[in-house]
Amino acid sequence: MIETKDYLSLLAGFVLTALGLLPLLANLLPASVPSWFAFSWVPTQIFSYLVAIFGFYLAVESIIEITNSNHIGWWSFLAAVIFFGLGLVQIMHNVGNIGPSWFSFSWIPAIAYYIIFIVEGLFLMIACFAMEM
Repeated sequence: MIETKDYLSLLAGFVLTALGLLPLLANLLPASVPSWFAFSWVPTQIFSYLVAIFGFYLAVESIIEITNSNHIGWWSFLAAVIFFGLGLVQIMHNVGNIGPSWFSFSWIPAIAYYIIFIVEGLFLMIACFAMEM
């Protein structure tokens, strides 16, 4: 039976996937699409916070999957650790100047964050159903 926590995971997955798909679609669609649709006005530093927050949330959800003896949980947990680590390292460098200069990941374009959002959102949507298997 799907519970409230499962629906929250599904909702977070839809929101995160939409945050990744909308800017990608805005680049493919004609110029009649409003410019705010592409999220070009959002600094990429905010994207690192979103990647870290949702990465941590995915880690919690994947631990629930693992405790239910679901093998999908291990893949979700691996993805969550990678995404959380990527976001956390960038946040730590930007806030406290911790680590070498390449920890700022300023060389990562915004489109890479959009793809990360899509992948992370898909894992969260899968977690909605995998937590109950």
